[in-house]
Amino acid sequence: MKTRRERLLASVGLLAVGTLIAACGGSGGGSSDKKSDASRGPITYVQGKDNTGDVKNIVAKWNKLHPDQKVTLKEQTDNADQQHEDLVQHFKAKDSGYDVVSVDVVWTPEFAAQGWLQELSGDFKLDTSALLKVAVDAATYQGKLYAAPGTSDGGMLYYRSDLISKPPTTWAELTADCKVAKQHNMGCYAGQFAKYEGLTVNASEAINAAGGEIVKSDGKTANVDTPEANKGLSFLADAYKNGDIPKEAITYQEEQGRQAFEDGKLLFLRNWSYVYNLAATDGSSKVKGKFAVAPEPGPTGIGASTLGGHSIGMSKFSKHKATALDFMKFYESADIQNELLLQESNAPVLKSLYTDPTLLANPKLGYLKVLGQSLASAKSRPVTPFYPGVTSAISENAYAAIKGSKPVAQALKDMQAAINSATSGG
Repeated sequence: MKTRRERLLASVGLLAVGTLIAACGGSGGGSSDKKSDASRGPITYVQGKDNTGDVKNIVAKWNKLHPDQKVTLKEQTDNADQQHEDLVQHFKAKDSGYDVVSVDVVWTPEFAAQGWLQELSGDFKLDTSALLKVAVDAATYQGKLYAAPGTSDGGMLYYRSDLISKPPTTWAELTADCKVAKQHNMGCYAGQFAKYEGLTVNASEAINAAGGEIVKSDGKTANVDTPEANKGLSFLADAYKNGDIPKEAITYQEEQGRQAFEDGKLLFLRNWSYVYNLAATDGSSKVKGKFAVAPEPGPTGIGASTLGGHSIGMSKFSKHKATALDFMKFYESADIQNELLLQESNAPVLKSLYTDPTLLANPKLGYLKVLGQSLASAKSRPVTPFYPGVTSAISENAYAAIKGSKPVAQALKDMQAAINSATSGG
């Protein structure tokens, strides 16, 4: 989605690198396959803007261990659309200089279908047994792995723990708690409802939680004009109509919602993990010590968070694929995943870190247990090689339904038609 988000975590120092050598097989990369060994050498790793500087530290660690296979970091902008366009242009040009690339989880099907990503099998097989299944699934297209899970994320419900004794577990409970918001002259619930990718995320969560889906497993056929999808989208539309979602929230992206919650203007906020430490440490935050997180509610219990995060893909056009593969394994090692979590608030892809006692006891990671629960029930946004057109169809029509300019039923019919047009090349 993704956008690069502001992250603010205290420095905890650089982690030891001793285990990284083993994780990467030493300077030789640990591979004995002749075909792979023949393709070692310097590579370039491409990702969005490194706002914290920590990725530079990770690359420096690799380079210290592998002086003959150095990685050069190429930073893109912090705009997700521009990142996508940059990758597409270089892939189309068969640029061998883009060896390893950071891939938003929704881009994998598109890039794989175009033949731009190296399938991770055979000489390039990647062991995924220690990784989150939902992250592995997001890096898979038509049953084949095309990227290495790098970071993950899932939506959570932030709530004012000083105003309600326990978080809602269902939509009905959330709605009932809105009376508390009215008593305190504040808005009740907000997410990301502006007409952009964040609305695709929020609409997908509501539809999936109600048992619906947007696109069938073939990635081409829309299936959103259903009673289940109507129930999910109606939850958002009704909440906006009756004021449970405040009128200004129709303009909210991640940061506007975060600021409103920190300013004490919201009882509930759906947002990502990065908000936790900011709300707890920002000098202007009015909710320090007054909030907590819970899994997102659904119609009858815990809902279905939308998966976020990025995978790491190997370009089909790289000339040093063995090095590229070893760098991808390095990125998934426990030390690097710890560092990404502690320094950048990036959700790890290693399952074991969500039950690590030391991490769970870290007050800066007070969201980690809930995030693990969120990811356990997370679902991807529509898996399709035609994602740009599909997400536009979702956000355009979901926005119209929530704002009330279209009835929900009509918005879903229009969404279905627009998705089918996008996936058929229309």
